[in-house]
Amino acid sequence: MSRNDHGQSIEKPLTRLVRSGRDHGITGPFVNPPVVHASTVLFENSDDLLSGQQRYTYGRRGTPTIEALEEAITELEGAEGSVLCPSGLSAVSTALLTVLRSGDHLLMADNVYDPARNFASNMLKRLGVETTFFDPRIGAAIAELFKSNTRAVYLESPGSLTFEISDIPAIAAVAHARDAFVLADNTWATPYFFKPLEHGADLAILAGTKYLCGHSDVMIGTVAANARAYKMLRSTHGDMGLCVGPDDIYLTLRGIRTMGVRLDRQMESALTVARWLQGRTEVARVLHPGLPTDPGHAVWKRDMTGSSGLFGIVTNDWSLDKVKAFLDGLRLFGLGYSWGGYESLAIIGRPTRTAVPWTVEDRIIRLQIGLEDTSDLIADLEASFARVSNLS
Repeated sequence: MSRNDHGQSIEKPLTRLVRSGRDHGITGPFVNPPVVHASTVLFENSDDLLSGQQRYTYGRRGTPTIEALEEAITELEGAEGSVLCPSGLSAVSTALLTVLRSGDHLLMADNVYDPARNFASNMLKRLGVETTFFDPRIGAAIAELFKSNTRAVYLESPGSLTFEISDIPAIAAVAHARDAFVLADNTWATPYFFKPLEHGADLAILAGTKYLCGHSDVMIGTVAANARAYKMLRSTHGDMGLCVGPDDIYLTLRGIRTMGVRLDRQMESALTVARWLQGRTEVARVLHPGLPTDPGHAVWKRDMTGSSGLFGIVTNDWSLDKVKAFLDGLRLFGLGYSWGGYESLAIIGRPTRTAVPWTVEDRIIRLQIGLEDTSDLIADLEASFARVSNLS
């Protein structure tokens, strides 16, 4: 095992996934932590009750189950600390509310998850926060968009529908020079392939519903913070009364143990399918930063160590009817939202854009590549292409 300059062990990513959050003080002699269902916590005496110093005080404020996953996320993200939220969107809103207050200005990348966009345009607007959307590829030129009251920059790199990569270090340097916070949704890459906090972000957001869990049966979100933001995050999370059920926490911890193996396989399979799609005459563009032809490939290669199973294609002038016929003809790809599970999925994407318009003609077919045999998935796509070619 290698060691750093301080003599501390440095474990490889797969090892960290297996070992993180397994404090013997929590798990005892068991491999997995106990699944604690709790609301009321008892105190030995009145002094303990009034002191607030007992390790566990109330079910919403912490249990061994919650601690185990928080510690795992904190270690995987390289964070000062982390919190758990009931969904990915809850994690997004919690992170934003941590750093924003009435009268602030938010800069938000134009490629973000639509519910995050809606939260900014609706809820934050009601609370007196102004939002400006920007080209996610803007880099250091984002300096031109800052106002005297710009408090935060929100990024999703790559965007989970249009897949542009942002230069997070360059943007973070500009933001921090102006005392603004940087928030990064890292659901696509996960901390297995990319650690936003090590590249300048102050808060890293995950929809754990997806790759952390990996089995399409849990709703959960996480937010990890650096030392600058953690105290604020913990306070906001507590004030909002957020908590996650112990069974969902347990399933997420279990999913983390195999996430590296799943992601390695899904990366390989997705790249194989994406390269095959590049050769199809029906496809105008493949949206995947892991491909050398992608506009964001250089930044992706510089900052990330891998790619996940989610990417998109833009067809060659297909009508909406043809797109629908193609999806309806698939047999191994389920039609459904979310992604990151073991099964392959497909949806029609219609991005909402402000700073960088996206035309209706450029409808995206978004594919989530699961753990099925890649040759079977390609055969399924090929058969559906053939059926669509026979349509008038």
